[in-house]
Amino acid sequence: MRLKPLSNHLFLEPVEEEKITKSGIVIPDTAEKEKPIKGKVVAVGPGKFNDKGERVPMSVKVGDTALFKKYGPDEVEVDGKKYLVGDEDDILAILE
Repeated sequence: MRLKPLSNHLFLEPVEEEKITKSGIVIPDTAEKEKPIKGKVVAVGPGKFNDKGERVPMSVKVGDTALFKKYGPDEVEVDGKKYLVGDEDDILAILE
């Protein structure tokens, strides 16, 4: 299935990072985890309309790795794969 977000919505694939404490202990995936705050953009909508009725293009694109608000995007599952879906406003920064 192909994802085609509307307006200023986007889909993110969460990027899980291995957690290692300062003393070198690796925290396994089975441990209680926080919601991810980094993800790869996999689908982007065309942008929202401003007050003049003009479409404002998105500032993120497919392939970008983004930092986002911890509780901003919602989790969804499409074809057995988990994604985060949110607004462009949920994105805090693009990692370069």
